[in-house]
Amino acid sequence: MSLFDTFDPNSEEIISPSAMYRPMDGFPETVIMTFEEKSLQTLRDICDTQIAATLRGGWEIPVYKLCWHGRDIGVFQTLIGGAGTAGLLEEALALGAKKVLLYGACGVLDAALAAGRFILPTQAYRDEGVSYHYMPVGDYVDVPTAQRLGEVFDELKLPYVKGRVWTTDALYRETRNNMEKRRADGCIAVDMECASVMAVAQFRGAEVYEFFYAEDSLDGEAWDPRTLGAVPVSDYEKYLRVALEAAARL
Repeated sequence: MSLFDTFDPNSEEIISPSAMYRPMDGFPETVIMTFEEKSLQTLRDICDTQIAATLRGGWEIPVYKLCWHGRDIGVFQTLIGGAGTAGLLEEALALGAKKVLLYGACGVLDAALAAGRFILPTQAYRDEGVSYHYMPVGDYVDVPTAQRLGEVFDELKLPYVKGRVWTTDALYRETRNNMEKRRADGCIAVDMECASVMAVAQFRGAEVYEFFYAEDSLDGEAWDPRTLGAVPVSDYEKYLRVALEAAARL
């Protein structure tokens, strides 16, 4: 048996999200997931929040609830990597989330194309493990929500580019040969979660949206960290505000 034999549509999971979490009155139907702790610090500075629920991804993860343009929205910090993020997405859906917007940094494979633009994935290459538990074998998982999110970004007059992304589990095994293969296949960025969360979304029938902003670049003879680890707080606030504005329109 291999990873490709893992998808099992004929029997139920032993531990289901509904066994751990029940729908909660007042839990926001629209939820934002982000990897950035500084975004959460910024959130508390720009609006009033209350804790709507607590998730447990190895430690307590508060889900903050706020009102933005008259819409209740939840925000929480997710984990890096497909497995942790997919698990927390499952829990948020079990609590009552209907629409989820995930955003965070990525590495770019085409620096010129991504320059000055947000990245909206249209498909994610499945170089990870989670998606194989949620859908049949295939190279890519579609991101059917990219069209609607692009319309929202148009309304907000935000610059963006759409394209395939490469989702990998192995941050330190992004080899030059594999990068070239993915770029030749049309991937413009690399991340660690998109394929996983989109597989969960399709399996559960949930609306999950995603956008990236570029930090490091793999597009060159040597890796360029660019702003990785050195993003100013003002930028975190900008990205958070973009997410809130977009979420309020979904």
